[in-house]
Amino acid sequence: MRTQEMALITRDAVLLPDGRLEIRIVGPAYLKVIADVLKGKYPLAFGMLLPNGSPPCYPNATQCEIIDFNLLNDDSLGIVLEGKQRVKVLSAAQNRDGVWITRTLPCNNWGEEPIRGEFELISAALEQFYEVNPDLFGLYSNLHLDDATWVSQRWLEVLPLYSKDKQVLLNQPDCHKTMNFVLELIKSHAG
Repeated sequence: MRTQEMALITRDAVLLPDGRLEIRIVGPAYLKVIADVLKGKYPLAFGMLLPNGSPPCYPNATQCEIIDFNLLNDDSLGIVLEGKQRVKVLSAAQNRDGVWITRTLPCNNWGEEPIRGEFELISAALEQFYEVNPDLFGLYSNLHLDDATWVSQRWLEVLPLYSKDKQVLLNQPDCHKTMNFVLELIKSHAG
């Protein structure tokens, strides 16, 4: 596997493969990065913000693509990112304009798995979550509610957990620990 340079965007959020996230881009330096990404100069990595970190994100990041953009009411740029490939951030350097360029190594994405048995509850709960959060639901043309990995990753993106706790789940080789965690969480709030 080869390392690759990528432009890095960080937020206090998680974006995983097949996930979608809308973010706001402000400032000429980041607008230029987005233009460079769209021109094919760099791939784009999205990382969960690590305050005061250097690099400014946790080692787990996701290579992503810009799938949509629009001008927001305040004249800033809104872009919709779609996660493609998990990557490990090996190093990063900050340009003079404040933009981070990172060296990454591809990691294995979690494989597709069918949802079975009591785990169907986490799929049904995610569907309900999207119904009451239409802004998030609107980002997706298809919900893959029969795929345990897809469902688990969407839960990791939306659950309000401490960053370090999310990182423990993200570092697993598959979605099983996340599925168990979400199922126990739902069961504990259902009673």
